[in-house]
Amino acid sequence: MIEVYAFSTPNSVRVPVALEEMGIAYELKPVNVRKGEQKEASFLSLNANGKVPVLVDPDGPDGDRFVLTESTAILIYLAEKSGKLLPAKGSTRARVFEQLSFQISGIGPAFGQLGYFLKQAPEPVPAAVARFSAEAQRVMKVFDGVLARSEFAAGDEFTIADVSHFGWLWRRQFADIELQAFPNVRRWYDAVAARPAVEKAVARVSALVPAA
Repeated sequence: MIEVYAFSTPNSVRVPVALEEMGIAYELKPVNVRKGEQKEASFLSLNANGKVPVLVDPDGPDGDRFVLTESTAILIYLAEKSGKLLPAKGSTRARVFEQLSFQISGIGPAFGQLGYFLKQAPEPVPAAVARFSAEAQRVMKVFDGVLARSEFAAGDEFTIADVSHFGWLWRRQFADIELQAFPNVRRWYDAVAARPAVEKAVARVSALVPAA
């Protein structure tokens, strides 16, 4: 069975969402990043970069155990393995990769940096907050425009592009992002969050956080 090392983070949740949507059985292995478990030797042996998620597939492409890091790479791997959530060819496939690239170069970094300077920086850095707040609003406006033209991120089909975008929108409170000014994103987010597979994945990932 596939193993997913994860925690309740924007990047982690993408993998269970994809697996639930694809109908692939998996086991979640908690890595408590709040306690620094991602820096322990046992985890670093899986991912020297010290980040979740990590996927371990006992039946990899060459028929043996396969370890893969980076959530976007994992989404593409699972889509190609299952034949789901990624068109085999055509313009929609290109749009999926376009949106995956937009997420990892635009929305993810903007939200992550803004959240850090708002809530985790050892001292206030107003210029950084202003910079990343403006960038977060800008990329959200871009995404809202995309969703004004199509039901989902890459067109009329739910794909791994939507799974990728969902991660940071699910954890948007970290960056104090509100959706009121982005009606198309709000419509999309509500629809994605209500999907049974997404609800199940979110519940499983949320349960990885120990009770206070």
